[in-house]
Amino acid sequence: MAAGSFFIVFLWVMVLANARDLGQWGNQEPAIREWFNSLIVPGTATSCCGKSDAYWADNFESKNGQYVAIITDTRPDGPLGRTHIEPGTRILIPDSIITRGQGKNPTGHGWVFLLDNIVFCYLPPEGA
Repeated sequence: MAAGSFFIVFLWVMVLANARDLGQWGNQEPAIREWFNSLIVPGTATSCCGKSDAYWADNFESKNGQYVAIITDTRPDGPLGRTHIEPGTRILIPDSIITRGQGKNPTGHGWVFLLDNIVFCYLPPEGA
């Protein structure tokens, strides 16, 4: 692999692994914290990005055979250190990013993990 390609792959992995924990997750129950830490991007061994990039997506729809997550997160963005995404925003979810079978979701929410408008993981709401 060329040095330039290696650097790009290394940088991408570092961005994905960046948990950006600003202390907002330290007060979570241990089971929830462990569950978040266990989530990986489907087909890789990489974390589902930083929890600060996680948004509730409790609603969804299927449009032309494609999965669309609907942001329902109304928590304040500042304490979570994340970019604001307006509730009701629809996010097209690639089939390869739908994450299932990574332990029981203890939060009661569907989740979409985003960074710069790129979807890294999507966990459908329970029962979806």
